[in-house]
Amino acid sequence: MAAFTGASSTTLISPPHISRQCLASTRISGLKMVSFSNSGRSNLPVSFRRLQISCAAKPETVEKVCDIVKKQLALKDDVSVAGDSKFATLGADSLDTVEIVMALEEAFGITVEEESAQSIATVQDAADLIEKLCEKDSA
Repeated sequence: MAAFTGASSTTLISPPHISRQCLASTRISGLKMVSFSNSGRSNLPVSFRRLQISCAAKPETVEKVCDIVKKQLALKDDVSVAGDSKFATLGADSLDTVEIVMALEEAFGITVEEESAQSIATVQDAADLIEKLCEKDSA
């Protein structure tokens, strides 16, 4: 989920060779990039007073996922688990990963579809998916 906040002011002017495009989007590594053009006009000013793109889960969600992963894998206190920690690197096999997903479902009151569960490789992946599912459930 992307949110826009921040502090800057920008004017975008589209080159003439892309003037027929209105809006183009591309998905790169889970992020959605959007470009704007002028739709036939010579200049297209777009002003943003506050601009920041945030696509990561809340820190408290990541922390809770880290705690659950540590508990499920019976990791010692001195083992560091962070958002970029890969389950495989932490010693999780496929059964451990299934158990982690089940623990996350119980802790957050969500249901993770099998296709989505297979795409989870890191703690951050899990936290992002949880926030997406929680937001979807509350809508």
